[in-house]
Amino acid sequence: MPDPTQPAPHLIRALGRRDLVLFFVVAVFNLNVVPSIAANGGVTIWLWIISLLLFFFPQGIAVIELAHRYPGEGGVYLWAKEVFGDFHGFLSGWCYWTNNMLYVPTIMLYFVGVSVYTLGPSHQALADNKIFASVASLALLALLTFFNILGLGVGKWINNFGAIGTFLAAGALIVLGVIIFSRFGTSLSAADFKIPANPRFVLNSFGVICFGLIGLELASVMGDEIKDPSRTLPGAVAWGGVLSGALYLGATLTILIAIGKNVNVLQGIVQAVSGMAGRIGLAWVTIPFAVMLSVSIAGIGSAWIGGCARIPFVAGLDSYMPSWLGNIHPRYGTPYAALIVQGIVSAVLVSLNFAGAGVQETFQKLLSLAVFLNLVPFVYMFAALVRFAATENRPRGRYGRVTLFLAGWSGLLTAILGMALVFFPAQQITSLWSYELWMCGGTLFFVGLAAFFFFVYGRRKGLQARAFSRAVQQPELKRL
Repeated sequence: MPDPTQPAPHLIRALGRRDLVLFFVVAVFNLNVVPSIAANGGVTIWLWIISLLLFFFPQGIAVIELAHRYPGEGGVYLWAKEVFGDFHGFLSGWCYWTNNMLYVPTIMLYFVGVSVYTLGPSHQALADNKIFASVASLALLALLTFFNILGLGVGKWINNFGAIGTFLAAGALIVLGVIIFSRFGTSLSAADFKIPANPRFVLNSFGVICFGLIGLELASVMGDEIKDPSRTLPGAVAWGGVLSGALYLGATLTILIAIGKNVNVLQGIVQAVSGMAGRIGLAWVTIPFAVMLSVSIAGIGSAWIGGCARIPFVAGLDSYMPSWLGNIHPRYGTPYAALIVQGIVSAVLVSLNFAGAGVQETFQKLLSLAVFLNLVPFVYMFAALVRFAATENRPRGRYGRVTLFLAGWSGLLTAILGMALVFFPAQQITSLWSYELWMCGGTLFFVGLAAFFFFVYGRRKGLQARAFSRAVQQPELKRL
Protein backbone atom coordinates (compact mmCIF):
# COMPACT_ATOMS: atom_id res chain seq x y z
CA MET A 1 0.00 0.00 0.00
CA PRO A 2 1.43 3.44 -0.87
CA ASP A 3 1.89 5.84 2.02
CA PRO A 4 -0.83 8.53 1.70
CA THR A 5 1.39 10.99 3.55
CA GLN A 6 3.98 10.87 0.77
CA PRO A 7 3.53 12.99 -2.38
CA ALA A 8 2.39 11.10 -5.46
CA PRO A 9 5.11 10.42 -8.05
CA HIS A 10 5.02 12.91 -10.90
CA LEU A 11 6.60 13.49 -14.29
CA ILE A 12 9.74 15.64 -14.24
CA ARG A 13 10.20 18.72 -16.47
CA ALA A 14 13.64 17.86 -17.86
CA LEU A 15 13.57 19.22 -21.45
CA GLY A 16 14.86 22.71 -22.25
CA ARG A 17 15.03 24.51 -25.63
CA ARG A 18 18.42 23.07 -26.62
CA ASP A 19 17.23 19.59 -25.67
CA LEU A 20 14.11 20.06 -27.79
CA VAL A 21 15.97 21.29 -30.89
CA LEU A 22 18.31 18.30 -30.70
CA PHE A 23 15.33 16.05 -29.94
CA PHE A 24 13.50 17.27 -33.06
CA VAL A 25 16.56 16.75 -35.26
CA VAL A 26 17.12 13.21 -34.01
CA ALA A 27 13.40 12.37 -34.20
CA VAL A 28 12.67 13.93 -37.61
CA PHE A 29 15.90 13.47 -39.54
CA ASN A 30 16.14 9.70 -39.78
CA LEU A 31 18.94 8.66 -42.10
CA ASN A 32 17.50 5.14 -42.11
CA VAL A 33 14.68 6.12 -44.50
CA VAL A 34 16.95 7.99 -46.95
CA PRO A 35 18.40 4.92 -48.76
CA SER A 36 14.99 3.37 -49.45
CA ILE A 37 13.84 6.71 -50.90
CA ALA A 38 17.02 7.43 -52.89
CA ALA A 39 16.71 3.97 -54.47
CA ASN A 40 13.93 5.42 -56.62
CA GLY A 41 16.17 7.99 -58.31
CA GLY A 42 16.43 11.75 -58.71
CA VAL A 43 12.67 12.27 -58.94
CA THR A 44 12.56 11.83 -55.16
CA ILE A 45 14.27 15.23 -54.74
CA TRP A 46 11.10 16.84 -56.13
CA LEU A 47 9.01 14.68 -53.82
CA TRP A 48 11.06 15.93 -50.86
CA ILE A 49 10.48 19.55 -51.85
CA ILE A 50 6.74 19.01 -52.38
CA SER A 51 6.42 17.22 -49.03
CA LEU A 52 8.38 19.92 -47.19
CA LEU A 53 6.07 22.62 -48.54
CA LEU A 54 2.72 20.82 -48.36
CA PHE A 55 3.20 18.57 -45.32
CA PHE A 56 6.17 19.52 -43.13
CA PHE A 57 5.60 23.27 -42.93
CA PRO A 58 1.86 22.81 -42.15
CA GLN A 59 2.86 20.19 -39.57
CA GLY A 60 4.92 22.78 -37.69
CA ILE A 61 1.94 25.18 -37.68
CA ALA A 62 -0.36 22.40 -36.44
CA VAL A 63 1.99 21.38 -33.63
CA ILE A 64 2.46 24.94 -32.36
CA GLU A 65 -1.28 25.71 -32.61
CA LEU A 66 -2.51 22.54 -30.92
CA ALA A 67 0.17 22.55 -28.22
CA HIS A 68 -0.82 26.14 -27.41
CA ARG A 69 -4.53 25.30 -27.16
CA TYR A 70 -4.15 21.97 -25.37
CA PRO A 71 -0.91 21.80 -23.38
CA GLY A 72 -0.20 18.70 -21.33
CA GLU A 73 0.87 15.08 -21.60
CA GLY A 74 -0.51 13.07 -24.53
CA GLY A 75 0.08 15.16 -27.68
CA VAL A 76 -1.80 13.67 -30.64
CA TYR A 77 -3.99 11.66 -28.24
CA LEU A 78 -5.01 14.71 -26.23
CA TRP A 79 -5.51 16.96 -29.27
CA ALA A 80 -7.86 14.63 -31.17
CA LYS A 81 -9.75 13.88 -27.95
CA GLU A 82 -10.36 17.56 -27.20
CA VAL A 83 -11.40 18.46 -30.76
CA PHE A 84 -13.26 15.36 -32.02
CA GLY A 85 -14.18 13.33 -28.92
CA ASP A 86 -12.93 10.43 -26.84
CA PHE A 87 -12.90 7.66 -29.47
CA HIS A 88 -11.10 9.75 -32.05
CA GLY A 89 -8.53 10.74 -29.45
CA PHE A 90 -7.99 7.13 -28.52
CA LEU A 91 -7.74 6.00 -32.18
CA SER A 92 -5.26 8.79 -32.95
CA GLY A 93 -3.08 7.89 -29.99
CA TRP A 94 -3.44 4.16 -30.63
CA CYS A 95 -2.27 4.43 -34.26
CA TYR A 96 0.61 6.65 -33.19
CA TRP A 97 1.69 4.12 -30.58
CA THR A 98 1.22 0.94 -32.64
CA ASN A 99 3.06 2.52 -35.57
CA ASN A 100 5.94 3.07 -33.20
CA MET A 101 6.01 -0.61 -32.25
CA LEU A 102 6.42 -1.36 -35.97
CA TYR A 103 8.85 1.48 -36.65
CA VAL A 104 11.22 0.88 -33.73
CA PRO A 105 12.17 -2.59 -35.07
CA THR A 106 13.14 -0.98 -38.40
CA ILE A 107 15.47 1.33 -36.46
CA MET A 108 16.99 -1.67 -34.71
CA LEU A 109 17.49 -3.42 -38.08
CA TYR A 110 19.09 -0.32 -39.52
CA PHE A 111 21.42 -0.13 -36.52
CA VAL A 112 22.53 -3.71 -37.24
CA GLY A 113 23.11 -2.93 -40.92
CA VAL A 114 25.31 0.04 -40.07
CA SER A 115 27.12 -1.20 -36.97
CA VAL A 116 28.64 -4.24 -38.74
CA TYR A 117 30.83 -1.77 -40.66
CA THR A 118 32.58 -0.97 -37.37
CA LEU A 119 33.80 -4.60 -37.31
CA GLY A 120 35.61 -4.31 -40.64
CA PRO A 121 34.86 -5.33 -44.25
CA SER A 122 34.88 -9.07 -43.51
CA HIS A 123 31.84 -8.81 -41.23
CA GLN A 124 29.48 -6.81 -43.45
CA ALA A 125 27.54 -9.92 -44.51
CA LEU A 126 26.32 -10.31 -40.90
CA ALA A 127 23.67 -7.66 -41.60
CA ASP A 128 21.82 -10.17 -43.84
CA ASN A 129 22.12 -12.99 -41.29
CA LYS A 130 18.66 -13.40 -39.72
CA ILE A 131 19.91 -14.83 -36.42
CA PHE A 132 22.55 -12.15 -35.86
CA ALA A 133 20.20 -9.35 -36.95
CA SER A 134 17.38 -10.50 -34.67
CA VAL A 135 19.60 -11.00 -31.59
CA ALA A 136 21.36 -7.64 -32.03
CA SER A 137 18.04 -5.85 -32.66
CA LEU A 138 16.43 -7.30 -29.53
CA ALA A 139 19.49 -6.48 -27.39
CA LEU A 140 19.49 -2.82 -28.48
CA LEU A 141 15.70 -2.59 -27.98
CA ALA A 142 16.03 -3.88 -24.40
CA LEU A 143 18.92 -1.50 -23.63
CA LEU A 144 17.14 1.63 -24.92
CA THR A 145 13.93 0.68 -23.09
CA PHE A 146 15.92 0.31 -19.86
CA PHE A 147 17.57 3.73 -20.26
CA ASN A 148 14.17 5.37 -20.83
CA ILE A 149 12.83 3.72 -17.68
CA LEU A 150 15.65 5.43 -15.80
CA GLY A 151 14.10 8.73 -16.91
CA LEU A 152 14.43 11.57 -19.40
CA GLY A 153 17.28 12.91 -17.31
CA VAL A 154 19.21 9.89 -18.62
CA GLY A 155 17.32 9.20 -21.85
CA LYS A 156 17.63 12.77 -23.14
CA TRP A 157 21.42 12.41 -23.25
CA ILE A 158 21.09 9.43 -25.57
CA ASN A 159 18.83 11.61 -27.73
CA ASN A 160 21.30 14.52 -27.56
CA PHE A 161 24.31 12.37 -28.42
CA GLY A 162 22.20 10.84 -31.21
CA ALA A 163 21.51 14.32 -32.60
CA ILE A 164 25.21 15.19 -32.48
CA GLY A 165 26.00 11.90 -34.22
CA THR A 166 23.34 12.75 -36.81
CA PHE A 167 24.89 16.15 -37.54
CA LEU A 168 28.38 14.68 -37.82
CA ALA A 169 27.30 11.74 -39.98
CA ALA A 170 25.16 13.87 -42.30
CA GLY A 171 27.87 16.53 -42.47
CA ALA A 172 30.55 13.96 -43.37
CA LEU A 173 28.25 12.44 -46.01
CA ILE A 174 27.48 15.79 -47.62
CA VAL A 175 31.10 17.04 -47.52
CA LEU A 176 32.31 13.84 -49.21
CA GLY A 177 29.60 14.25 -51.81
CA VAL A 178 30.75 17.81 -52.58
CA ILE A 179 34.39 16.65 -52.91
CA ILE A 180 33.42 13.78 -55.23
CA PHE A 181 31.27 16.08 -57.35
CA SER A 182 34.00 18.72 -57.63
CA ARG A 183 36.70 16.17 -58.57
CA PHE A 184 34.86 13.61 -60.66
CA GLY A 185 31.48 15.09 -61.49
CA THR A 186 28.45 12.80 -61.43
CA SER A 187 26.70 10.29 -63.63
CA LEU A 188 23.36 11.91 -62.79
CA SER A 189 21.64 13.64 -65.68
CA ALA A 190 18.50 15.72 -66.09
CA ALA A 191 16.67 12.56 -67.19
CA ASP A 192 17.20 11.05 -63.71
CA PHE A 193 15.04 13.79 -62.21
CA LYS A 194 12.06 13.02 -64.47
CA ILE A 195 9.12 10.78 -63.56
CA PRO A 196 10.01 7.23 -64.74
CA ALA A 197 7.90 5.33 -67.25
CA ASN A 198 6.81 2.91 -64.48
CA PRO A 199 6.24 5.14 -61.44
CA ARG A 200 4.75 2.56 -59.04
CA PHE A 201 7.90 2.27 -56.89
CA VAL A 202 8.14 6.06 -56.71
CA LEU A 203 4.55 6.23 -55.41
CA ASN A 204 5.52 4.23 -52.33
CA SER A 205 8.33 6.71 -51.71
CA PHE A 206 5.93 9.63 -51.30
CA GLY A 207 4.31 8.02 -48.25
CA VAL A 208 7.73 7.14 -46.82
CA ILE A 209 8.91 10.74 -47.35
CA CYS A 210 5.88 12.06 -45.42
CA PHE A 211 6.68 9.54 -42.73
CA GLY A 212 10.31 10.69 -42.68
CA LEU A 213 9.13 14.24 -42.01
CA ILE A 214 7.14 13.23 -38.94
CA GLY A 215 8.50 14.04 -35.50
CA LEU A 216 7.75 17.69 -34.67
CA GLU A 217 4.72 16.52 -32.68
CA LEU A 218 6.70 14.04 -30.60
CA ALA A 219 7.85 16.45 -27.89
CA SER A 220 4.24 17.53 -27.26
CA VAL A 221 3.44 13.93 -26.32
CA MET A 222 5.70 14.73 -23.35
CA GLY A 223 4.13 18.15 -22.73
CA ASP A 224 4.30 17.84 -18.94
CA GLU A 225 8.05 17.19 -19.15
CA ILE A 226 9.04 20.40 -21.03
CA LYS A 227 10.34 23.45 -19.19
CA ASP A 228 8.03 26.44 -19.87
CA PRO A 229 6.48 24.80 -23.01
CA SER A 230 4.59 27.89 -24.24
CA ARG A 231 7.87 29.77 -24.70
CA THR A 232 10.19 26.88 -25.44
CA LEU A 233 8.26 24.89 -28.05
CA PRO A 234 7.64 27.33 -30.99
CA GLY A 235 11.31 28.30 -31.47
CA ALA A 236 12.47 24.71 -31.07
CA VAL A 237 9.96 23.53 -33.70
CA ALA A 238 11.18 26.18 -36.16
CA TRP A 239 14.89 25.40 -35.73
CA GLY A 240 14.38 21.65 -35.66
CA GLY A 241 12.27 21.80 -38.81
CA VAL A 242 14.70 23.92 -40.85
CA LEU A 243 17.70 21.79 -39.90
CA SER A 244 15.92 18.51 -40.58
CA GLY A 245 14.59 19.56 -44.00
CA ALA A 246 18.02 20.78 -45.15
CA LEU A 247 19.71 17.58 -43.97
CA TYR A 248 17.19 15.36 -45.77
CA LEU A 249 17.67 17.10 -49.12
CA GLY A 250 21.45 17.13 -48.79
CA ALA A 251 21.70 13.46 -47.77
CA THR A 252 19.40 12.19 -50.55
CA LEU A 253 21.20 14.16 -53.24
CA THR A 254 24.59 12.99 -51.97
CA ILE A 255 23.62 9.32 -52.13
CA LEU A 256 22.35 9.77 -55.68
CA ILE A 257 25.63 11.45 -56.66
CA ALA A 258 27.73 8.77 -54.96
CA ILE A 259 26.07 5.48 -55.93
CA GLY A 260 22.91 6.27 -57.90
CA LYS A 261 19.79 4.12 -57.48
CA ASN A 262 21.54 0.84 -56.62
CA VAL A 263 21.22 1.40 -52.89
CA ASN A 264 21.03 -1.21 -50.13
CA VAL A 265 18.15 -0.02 -47.90
CA LEU A 266 19.96 -1.04 -44.69
CA GLN A 267 23.55 -0.08 -45.53
CA GLY A 268 23.08 2.60 -48.18
CA ILE A 269 24.50 5.50 -46.14
CA VAL A 270 27.68 3.67 -45.13
CA GLN A 271 27.86 2.15 -48.60
CA ALA A 272 27.91 5.67 -50.06
CA VAL A 273 30.52 6.97 -47.62
CA SER A 274 32.73 3.91 -48.07
CA GLY A 275 32.66 4.27 -51.85
CA MET A 276 33.33 8.02 -51.84
CA ALA A 277 36.07 7.83 -49.19
CA GLY A 278 37.82 5.06 -51.13
CA ARG A 279 37.85 7.15 -54.32
CA ILE A 280 39.72 10.00 -52.65
CA GLY A 281 42.12 7.84 -50.59
CA LEU A 282 40.33 8.15 -47.22
CA ALA A 283 39.06 4.61 -46.79
CA TRP A 284 39.80 4.75 -43.05
CA VAL A 285 36.88 7.19 -42.65
CA THR A 286 34.34 4.38 -43.01
CA ILE A 287 34.74 2.89 -39.53
CA PRO A 288 34.51 6.18 -37.50
CA PHE A 289 31.60 7.21 -39.73
CA ALA A 290 29.81 3.93 -38.96
CA VAL A 291 30.37 4.58 -35.24
CA MET A 292 28.87 8.09 -35.49
CA LEU A 293 25.91 6.81 -37.49
CA SER A 294 25.33 3.97 -35.01
CA VAL A 295 25.15 6.52 -32.19
CA SER A 296 22.71 8.56 -34.27
CA ILE A 297 20.45 5.55 -34.87
CA ALA A 298 20.49 4.65 -31.17
CA GLY A 299 19.39 8.21 -30.41
CA ILE A 300 16.54 7.95 -32.92
CA GLY A 301 15.39 4.71 -31.31
CA SER A 302 15.58 6.21 -27.83
CA ALA A 303 13.56 9.30 -28.85
CA TRP A 304 10.71 7.26 -30.33
CA ILE A 305 10.69 4.64 -27.59
CA GLY A 306 10.54 7.29 -24.88
CA GLY A 307 8.07 9.60 -26.63
CA CYS A 308 5.46 7.13 -27.84
CA ALA A 309 5.25 5.25 -24.52
CA ARG A 310 3.40 8.30 -23.16
CA ILE A 311 0.37 7.38 -25.31
CA PRO A 312 -0.57 4.09 -23.53
CA PHE A 313 0.39 5.81 -20.27
CA VAL A 314 -2.32 8.46 -20.80
CA ALA A 315 -4.79 5.87 -22.17
CA GLY A 316 -4.25 3.84 -18.99
CA LEU A 317 -5.06 6.89 -16.89
CA ASP A 318 -8.27 7.36 -18.93
CA SER A 319 -9.20 3.66 -18.36
CA TYR A 320 -9.39 2.83 -22.08
CA MET A 321 -6.48 0.45 -21.56
CA PRO A 322 -5.41 -1.41 -18.40
CA SER A 323 -5.01 1.15 -15.62
CA TRP A 324 -1.59 -0.21 -14.63
CA LEU A 325 -0.23 1.24 -17.89
CA GLY A 326 -0.68 4.62 -16.16
CA ASN A 327 1.71 3.68 -13.36
CA ILE A 328 4.70 5.94 -12.75
CA HIS A 329 7.92 4.59 -11.34
CA PRO A 330 8.15 5.84 -7.74
CA ARG A 331 11.88 6.54 -8.00
CA TYR A 332 12.50 7.57 -11.61
CA GLY A 333 9.17 9.29 -12.35
CA THR A 334 8.70 7.51 -15.71
CA PRO A 335 5.81 5.49 -17.23
CA TYR A 336 7.76 2.26 -16.81
CA ALA A 337 4.83 -0.13 -17.34
CA ALA A 338 3.98 1.40 -20.74
CA LEU A 339 7.66 1.33 -21.73
CA ILE A 340 7.99 -2.36 -20.85
CA VAL A 341 4.82 -3.37 -22.73
CA GLN A 342 5.90 -1.35 -25.77
CA GLY A 343 9.31 -3.07 -25.76
CA ILE A 344 7.79 -6.55 -25.49
CA VAL A 345 5.34 -6.01 -28.37
CA SER A 346 8.10 -4.55 -30.59
CA ALA A 347 10.30 -7.54 -29.79
CA VAL A 348 7.52 -9.98 -30.76
CA LEU A 349 6.85 -8.17 -34.04
CA VAL A 350 10.48 -8.14 -35.14
CA SER A 351 10.83 -11.85 -34.25
CA LEU A 352 7.71 -12.84 -36.20
CA ASN A 353 8.80 -10.97 -39.32
CA PHE A 354 12.18 -12.70 -39.37
CA ALA A 355 10.36 -16.04 -39.63
CA GLY A 356 9.63 -15.46 -43.32
CA ALA A 357 11.11 -12.65 -45.38
CA GLY A 358 14.72 -11.61 -45.74
CA VAL A 359 16.13 -8.75 -43.70
CA GLN A 360 15.65 -6.02 -46.34
CA GLU A 361 12.10 -7.13 -47.16
CA THR A 362 11.26 -7.32 -43.43
CA PHE A 363 12.53 -3.77 -43.04
CA GLN A 364 10.40 -2.51 -45.92
CA LYS A 365 7.19 -4.28 -44.81
CA LEU A 366 7.47 -3.00 -41.25
CA LEU A 367 8.22 0.50 -42.53
CA SER A 368 5.25 0.59 -44.94
CA LEU A 369 2.64 -0.41 -42.33
CA ALA A 370 4.23 2.02 -39.86
CA VAL A 371 3.85 4.80 -42.46
CA PHE A 372 0.11 4.18 -42.85
CA LEU A 373 -0.63 4.00 -39.13
CA ASN A 374 1.49 7.02 -38.25
CA LEU A 375 -0.25 9.26 -40.77
CA VAL A 376 -3.65 8.65 -39.12
CA PRO A 377 -2.98 11.08 -36.21
CA PHE A 378 -1.87 13.70 -38.73
CA VAL A 379 -5.21 13.46 -40.50
CA TYR A 380 -6.78 14.40 -37.16
CA MET A 381 -4.23 17.18 -36.54
CA PHE A 382 -4.80 18.87 -39.88
CA ALA A 383 -8.58 18.31 -39.74
CA ALA A 384 -8.53 20.13 -36.39
CA LEU A 385 -6.98 23.20 -38.08
CA VAL A 386 -9.67 23.12 -40.77
CA ARG A 387 -12.33 22.86 -38.07
CA PHE A 388 -10.94 25.84 -36.15
CA ALA A 389 -10.87 27.92 -39.34
CA ALA A 390 -14.44 26.95 -40.29
CA THR A 391 -16.18 27.21 -36.92
CA GLU A 392 -14.47 29.97 -34.93
CA ASN A 393 -15.33 33.59 -35.72
CA ARG A 394 -12.05 34.68 -34.16
CA PRO A 395 -9.50 31.84 -33.79
CA ARG A 396 -8.26 31.78 -30.20
CA GLY A 397 -4.87 30.23 -30.88
CA ARG A 398 -1.61 31.56 -32.28
CA TYR A 399 -2.62 31.75 -35.96
CA GLY A 400 -5.34 33.47 -37.98
CA ARG A 401 -8.14 31.89 -40.00
CA VAL A 402 -6.36 31.97 -43.39
CA THR A 403 -3.20 30.35 -42.02
CA LEU A 404 -5.20 27.63 -40.27
CA PHE A 405 -7.31 26.99 -43.39
CA LEU A 406 -4.37 26.74 -45.81
CA ALA A 407 -2.14 24.71 -43.50
CA GLY A 408 -5.01 22.41 -42.53
CA TRP A 409 -6.15 21.55 -46.05
CA SER A 410 -2.61 21.26 -47.43
CA GLY A 411 -1.51 18.87 -44.70
CA LEU A 412 -4.77 16.92 -44.68
CA LEU A 413 -4.79 16.15 -48.41
CA THR A 414 -1.07 15.34 -48.43
CA ALA A 415 -1.41 12.95 -45.48
CA ILE A 416 -4.35 11.11 -47.08
CA LEU A 417 -2.45 10.82 -50.37
CA GLY A 418 0.62 9.45 -48.56
CA MET A 419 -1.53 6.83 -46.79
CA ALA A 420 -3.03 5.68 -50.08
CA LEU A 421 0.25 5.52 -52.03
CA VAL A 422 2.08 3.43 -49.44
CA PHE A 423 -0.05 0.46 -50.56
CA PHE A 424 2.07 0.42 -53.73
CA PRO A 425 4.99 -1.97 -52.96
CA ALA A 426 8.61 -0.88 -52.82
CA GLN A 427 11.33 -2.50 -54.94
CA GLN A 428 12.44 -4.85 -52.16
CA ILE A 429 9.02 -6.59 -51.99
CA THR A 430 9.11 -10.00 -53.71
CA SER A 431 5.42 -10.95 -53.44
CA LEU A 432 2.68 -8.43 -54.23
CA TRP A 433 -0.10 -10.54 -52.68
CA SER A 434 1.86 -11.12 -49.49
CA TYR A 435 2.55 -7.40 -49.21
CA GLU A 436 -1.07 -6.34 -49.75
CA LEU A 437 -2.27 -9.00 -47.27
CA TRP A 438 0.23 -7.65 -44.73
CA MET A 439 -0.87 -4.06 -45.30
CA CYS A 440 -4.64 -4.65 -45.34
CA GLY A 441 -4.60 -7.30 -42.62
CA GLY A 442 -2.29 -5.25 -40.38
CA THR A 443 -4.41 -2.11 -40.77
CA LEU A 444 -7.68 -3.94 -39.96
CA PHE A 445 -6.07 -5.76 -37.03
CA PHE A 446 -4.72 -2.66 -35.31
CA VAL A 447 -7.84 -0.54 -35.93
CA GLY A 448 -10.07 -3.42 -34.77
CA LEU A 449 -7.99 -3.80 -31.62
CA ALA A 450 -8.40 -0.08 -30.94
CA ALA A 451 -12.19 -0.42 -31.24
CA PHE A 452 -12.13 -3.37 -28.83
CA PHE A 453 -10.19 -1.50 -26.16
CA PHE A 454 -12.35 1.59 -26.45
CA PHE A 455 -15.86 0.16 -26.82
CA VAL A 456 -15.54 -3.15 -24.95
CA TYR A 457 -12.74 -2.78 -22.40
CA GLY A 458 -13.39 0.91 -21.73
CA ARG A 459 -17.15 0.36 -21.26
CA ARG A 460 -16.55 -2.56 -18.90
CA LYS A 461 -14.17 -0.45 -16.84
CA GLY A 462 -16.82 2.28 -16.69
CA LEU A 463 -19.48 -0.15 -15.46
CA GLN A 464 -17.11 -1.51 -12.82
CA ALA A 465 -16.34 2.02 -11.62
CA ARG A 466 -20.04 2.88 -11.32
CA ALA A 467 -20.76 -0.38 -9.48
CA PHE A 468 -17.94 0.34 -7.06
CA SER A 469 -19.28 3.86 -6.50
CA ARG A 470 -22.78 2.51 -5.71
CA ALA A 471 -21.34 -0.08 -3.33
CA VAL A 472 -19.47 2.63 -1.46
CA GLN A 473 -22.54 4.86 -1.29
CA GLN A 474 -24.93 2.09 -0.13
CA PRO A 475 -23.65 1.85 3.49
CA GLU A 476 -23.93 5.63 3.80
CA LEU A 477 -27.61 5.48 2.74
CA LYS A 478 -28.34 2.73 5.28
CA ARG A 479 -26.90 4.87 8.08
CA LEU A 480 -29.32 7.61 7.11
